[in-house]
Amino acid sequence: MNRKLKFWLLAVFSSVLLSVGWFDKGTGLPLLLAFVPLLWIEEYFFENRDKYSSKAILSYIFPALVLWYTFDTWWVFNASAVGVVIAILANSTMFAVIFWFAHIIRRKLGSLAGYTALVVFWVYWEYFYMHGEITWPWLNLGNGLAHDIRFIQWYEYTGALGGSFWILLSNILIFRLIKAYSSRKTTGKNVWLTLALTVLVVFVPMILSVYRFNTYKEKTDPRNIVIIQPNIDPYNEKFFGMNPAMQTQRILQLAASKGDSTTDYFVAPETALNDDIWLNEIHENRSIRMIEAFMKNYPKAKFIIGATEYRRYEPGDSLSSTARPLGESGFYYDSYNAALQIDTTSVIQQYFKSMLVVGVEKMPYARYLKFLQKLTLRLGGTFRSHATQAFRSNLYSRNDKTVISPVICYESVFGEYVTDYIKLGSDFIFIITNDGWWKNTPGYKQHNSFAALRAIENRRSIARSANTGMSSFVNQRGEFLQKTKWWTQDAIKATLNANRKLTFYTRHGDYIARFSGYVSLLIVLFYFLNAILLRVREK
Repeated sequence: MNRKLKFWLLAVFSSVLLSVGWFDKGTGLPLLLAFVPLLWIEEYFFENRDKYSSKAILSYIFPALVLWYTFDTWWVFNASAVGVVIAILANSTMFAVIFWFAHIIRRKLGSLAGYTALVVFWVYWEYFYMHGEITWPWLNLGNGLAHDIRFIQWYEYTGALGGSFWILLSNILIFRLIKAYSSRKTTGKNVWLTLALTVLVVFVPMILSVYRFNTYKEKTDPRNIVIIQPNIDPYNEKFFGMNPAMQTQRILQLAASKGDSTTDYFVAPETALNDDIWLNEIHENRSIRMIEAFMKNYPKAKFIIGATEYRRYEPGDSLSSTARPLGESGFYYDSYNAALQIDTTSVIQQYFKSMLVVGVEKMPYARYLKFLQKLTLRLGGTFRSHATQAFRSNLYSRNDKTVISPVICYESVFGEYVTDYIKLGSDFIFIITNDGWWKNTPGYKQHNSFAALRAIENRRSIARSANTGMSSFVNQRGEFLQKTKWWTQDAIKATLNANRKLTFYTRHGDYIARFSGYVSLLIVLFYFLNAILLRVREK
């Protein structure tokens, strides 16, 4: 077979193996060998480094990553056609360059340094990318194991980025085992050593995880929770087609269908209230008054719901960086994507979403990209951002001291970010979202599956309310207890257990990624030091 054709087939095979972990009925276990075909290609160019430039591998690595990202995130097209193209090309380029850099290190410093570089460069870049102005960590490798909860219970120690580290290391060991077995130059002793190390790294974590899954017991500390899924079309009803009072009435009717005197919490989705709610006049808002009246029938309960809110700045007020003019009035205002807790007291607790979606809820580097303002608005995005808060905060019950972490939509994708809520003494995670933008595609299913990762990492039960499928209940082992169907008005109820204990990951966050960053720096420094020494010797 022609070498180029063979390498193209290997690249496509790799992209298929990489993608299946995000399929609704898939498993992420093929990720453990998904890079093997690409490593085989890399090996050829390493062994023939005198004939080929290091850049030669990019002609196979980059297309493989483009295919992977396309297979798993094409559905973003429903929200933004331009956005999905930019996201696929940008992410594929970044990680292809990471692979290329590791290949360069291997050429100059040897295989051990090269393979180490591939693991630590990749893991640290996943971490770095999650903390940037522009971020799209959807396909971080560790997320691909969300359907394999029996094998990833150790995420309570490492987080999902620990899964990325494990996947990359496993791929390298499996590849080296295959190469050692097939190479006539390798002794039997080396094959057995490689086999033993591969089995240790690949299978021991899974075996320990299964044991942890079967023996983990939740402490009995129940709360009765009702989740509402109003199923309001975000394109044709949510923001301009359906009266806000009718939307609120639908939510309350669904809540009443499952609520009773034992209900502790009602949970409704992101931006469920879109009724011109101004912060300084919140109790005068019609939808807020409707919920307050409803809660008189449930004095024990709290109603947690998403809302779009606004703050008007009075003359002389210090303006935030996100403030915008209020028409021709001379006033300025901020908008917020908020989570509210409403009960029978006069106090409405609030949290403002702070991890915003690029291009939809915020314009990154706005001060430097003002020339793109008109184009961004024509494409249906926003040039100004929602206002945010600089710290995480929880919602507190005045009845029994229960503490809720209100995680809004995109925020649930960020593992270490969520731990900031938990460290403040949270008992539960409530995720509120509006996944209807992506229509009936894999997007909302993938987003729902990530809730299992956050449950395991923090050992917190999760109630997840989506505007339309999937709303769900998740226990502390990451098991889905109930799920709603797509495009269905529904309310579901369950009893979840509270937990206040902090996991190792909750306390320490993405320490594996930070360690990878330090190792990456050492490798880069050693690379340049080695280059300088070679030049000195040549002189």
